[in-house]
Amino acid sequence: MKKISSLLICVFILAACAPAAEVTVVPSATPLPISTSTTIPAAPALWVSPAVPDDLRAAAQTLDIPLVEDAALATQKLDIADSGSLWIYALVAPFPTVTDDVTYADLSSAWKGDPSPLLAGHGLLMAESTLRAFTALWGEPAQGAVRSVPSDQMLDIAWGDMSSWAIIPFEEIQSKWKVLSVDGQSPIHKDFAADAYPLKINFGLSNPDSITLPESNRDPSKLTTVVLTGVTALVRATAFTMETKGVTRPGELIYDWLYNADVTHISNEVAFDPSCPFPTPGYKNFILCSDPKYIELLKYVGTDIVELTGDHFMDRGAQVLVGTLEMYKQNNIPYYGGGANTTEARLPVLMEVNGNKIAFMGCNGKVSYVFVKATDYSPGAADCGDYEFFTKQVEDVKAQGYMVIFTFQHEECYHFGPCYQHETGFHAVADAGATVVSGSQAHFPHLMEFRGDSFIHFGLGNLFFDQMTYELPDGNVIDGTRREFIDRHVFYDGKYLGMELLTAMLEDFSRPRPMNERERTQFLSEYFAYSGWVPLLPTPVPLPTVTLTPIVLP
Repeated sequence: MKKISSLLICVFILAACAPAAEVTVVPSATPLPISTSTTIPAAPALWVSPAVPDDLRAAAQTLDIPLVEDAALATQKLDIADSGSLWIYALVAPFPTVTDDVTYADLSSAWKGDPSPLLAGHGLLMAESTLRAFTALWGEPAQGAVRSVPSDQMLDIAWGDMSSWAIIPFEEIQSKWKVLSVDGQSPIHKDFAADAYPLKINFGLSNPDSITLPESNRDPSKLTTVVLTGVTALVRATAFTMETKGVTRPGELIYDWLYNADVTHISNEVAFDPSCPFPTPGYKNFILCSDPKYIELLKYVGTDIVELTGDHFMDRGAQVLVGTLEMYKQNNIPYYGGGANTTEARLPVLMEVNGNKIAFMGCNGKVSYVFVKATDYSPGAADCGDYEFFTKQVEDVKAQGYMVIFTFQHEECYHFGPCYQHETGFHAVADAGATVVSGSQAHFPHLMEFRGDSFIHFGLGNLFFDQMTYELPDGNVIDGTRREFIDRHVFYDGKYLGMELLTAMLEDFSRPRPMNERERTQFLSEYFAYSGWVPLLPTPVPLPTVTLTPIVLP
């Protein structure tokens, strides 16, 4: 044993005394990471809240990021936020609704189940996404205060009972809805102030720096308003008032309605004649002319286009009519529906305003040959006789992307109409694709109609004309000629949103004034009933008795 131990000791001693082995260390270019987790980073994914409106949801689906239904699996979330895409909503009702404005306080009370008298009986319809959005904003609605229905059924349901109103995204507005303003603010108005409007919601992304969404669903630069008006004839008592009280007096009380429209239409039935005699009030003179200085009224109210389908352009002869056409050209006011010959009279006026392509065309449909119409060699109004031509023209212009406004000078009658032969012509151009069909001839306002995608108003009544009263053949005197429609049509991003019925009452033989609330309620209630949309009120509220002060010649 000792020998073995001695040997082992010697081996260890020798090993210790041997020279050390040489070692070379090769450094690593990049230090190897020390793993602290086994989790694989998640792939990009987007979750969209059920409160997001359909158009914004569709925009999100075009982004280069897959959508997931489980919010827990998303790396991005699109939901109600303090900032982001500003979505504007509209409070709407079936078009034949008299109410124009509600307060936010009344709307909030109705949401909570305590409606004011104005909103009592008007349940609210909403798409599911809209309901979720406003529930997040206002809290849970009271039981029975709101009904969730599919967007594509909402209009039919509302028109079915005429009592339901709705809140819809701005992009879903269409002509059979009436947009109600809230606290005086309406999203279809040019002066709309979003800051003062309660029906708006922001939708934002949890990481907005990586994805771009639409700024809003309402771009004011894409909104166009067109105001259509009825009969203008600056003659007789109207002209006399202009001479004694100022040329612009007829437009003073409705100036904002006309001047602030993007396109203001005037149907001026009478030519300007430098030899026109000083006006004489009365109803017996039917050879009509206007002093050339009266064009200042048209310029004052911001006239953008003049309709020449009227009956009286040739009253003072061809030379006066041609001179009138030259006046319009010199003042950069385009005209249609009449001209130096048949070809010019039939030409449409094509406009592009705020990106909306709008076409104006029109003709005179009266069968009487008393009123001279344009021929190949003489001036006058365009003759409606060849409807095949006009329907083809509507189709061709519509195919170019224009929304067509077709206006008529047609047969006249002193009741709510439509008059005989109206419907054939009005329906023909509507069926050809005209967006709006309007009667400029009516001295007594007429009823309205939706036909397919077209809105038809058979007659607006007078604008600037002296008919404070009218004596019927049976000797009865009526004052329905004082009541006037002025239709404001709204277009947005190549789409027709619908119209607002502005209402006025003629006074002083010359100038319309906005109706007061009582007058407007009765007027709209009657005409919605005449149009077949609602029952006629059993006991209409009588208008105050009007005593006319005769005009005294100097």
